[in-house]
Amino acid sequence: MSRWSYFGRRLALSVPVIVFGTTLTFLMIYMGPIDPVSAILGQQYTPDAARRIEQNLGLNQPFWGQYIDFMINMFTFDLGRSWVISPGTTAVDMLTIYAPRTIWLGFWAVLIPLFIGIPLGFYAGLNPNTWNDYIASFGGIVWRAMPNFWLAVILVSVLSQSKQLFGWEWASFIVQTNIVTPPTLDFLAQPLDAIRDPHAFWIDNTDGNGSFLAALKQTLPASIVLGSASMGNEMRIGRTAVLETINSNYVETARAKGLKNSVIVWKHVFRNALIPLVPIITGEAFLLLGGSVLVEYVFAINGLGYLFFQAIMQGDLPLVGTLMYIFILLLVAINITQDLLYTLIDPRVGYESE
Repeated sequence: MSRWSYFGRRLALSVPVIVFGTTLTFLMIYMGPIDPVSAILGQQYTPDAARRIEQNLGLNQPFWGQYIDFMINMFTFDLGRSWVISPGTTAVDMLTIYAPRTIWLGFWAVLIPLFIGIPLGFYAGLNPNTWNDYIASFGGIVWRAMPNFWLAVILVSVLSQSKQLFGWEWASFIVQTNIVTPPTLDFLAQPLDAIRDPHAFWIDNTDGNGSFLAALKQTLPASIVLGSASMGNEMRIGRTAVLETINSNYVETARAKGLKNSVIVWKHVFRNALIPLVPIITGEAFLLLGGSVLVEYVFAINGLGYLFFQAIMQGDLPLVGTLMYIFILLLVAINITQDLLYTLIDPRVGYESE
């Protein structure tokens, strides 16, 4: 079986998973405690008004009819309109507004742990039982132990009082920004400005479109909080993987053949030590999305996590269903990517045995 046949088979197997997840989503939101009619009417609730709303929204239709309509709409990407948060606005437009902030936050929350956690873990594994190993291991345990919500509140408090604590103010550091605020990402709509007007694109944020540096600064504290647990996990698992790999038989054989230590480390140790990290990195990429609900709320990022929280609290069923469906698609895509990465890093894993 070729790699592409293996990829096609994984895609085919993902279809029943998506159908099952979407069905479960429908059952949870349409048979659960969320009452969109009460959320829409609020203090104006009367039995007659409730019946009219139920009729307009199709909630008085037979259960199976609602299920079939829901599934057809999801699989044809007819995602409906918001009922409560922004009545009449399509769910696609809502995603267009909120998703870029979450993608920007998630990108840095995944990237920062990758460039800190994995190198620290590999360094600790290559230098076991040294003071540097103990310090790195202690740091990994501490990062894993701190709950995101608690760390977010503490970090906001520290940054708010940075002038009194450190003698400099975080809000005016390099570029002027607020401590808790959604990042302004309008500068990304004109990517060529990175070359034509580099100062405005990369640094200056006074024109209202934001800049790369300002958006990074606005997101950096939340990204560190969101990626803290991932950083600790990658550091600990990276250290363990290097220790297991460096004592394996093929590494001993490579040493016996007289290969340079740098060649052994880069060619044999690192590549094989990455294998157990693949499910950790890909799995945490999805957990970051779910975990961003609380962090986005504390830092006022106003991304998909914040929108999901508001949609549940206000009974906006189309938005809840749409966001759950998008999360399911992301989870399936991450799992397929994980399978492909396995085969690329180590061809012995995956498609050849099938």
